[in-house]
Amino acid sequence: MGWNMIYELIDPALIVVVAMCWCIGYVLKQTPRVPDWTIVYIVTVIAVFLTVWMIGFSPEALIQGVLCGAFSVFGHQIIKQTTKRGGSKQ
Repeated sequence: MGWNMIYELIDPALIVVVAMCWCIGYVLKQTPRVPDWTIVYIVTVIAVFLTVWMIGFSPEALIQGVLCGAFSVFGHQIIKQTTKRGGSKQ
């Protein structure tokens, strides 16, 4: 599944939610008291709340929220993994 296919699944009006979640995830990653494993859950919950707030409560809003959260985490990981040098594991 490529970027274009995922991008087509998300409502274009919600790209701002993806960007906000990406920033929130970055801030959470820099916060010492937030375990790394919780970041994906926090970002997804925030994405769902933002999406429901923007387009109203519906099954589609819940799905779009999960997609926005997942896309922001996935996008961050793709960039992190492709820019990692030396093949070292972290």
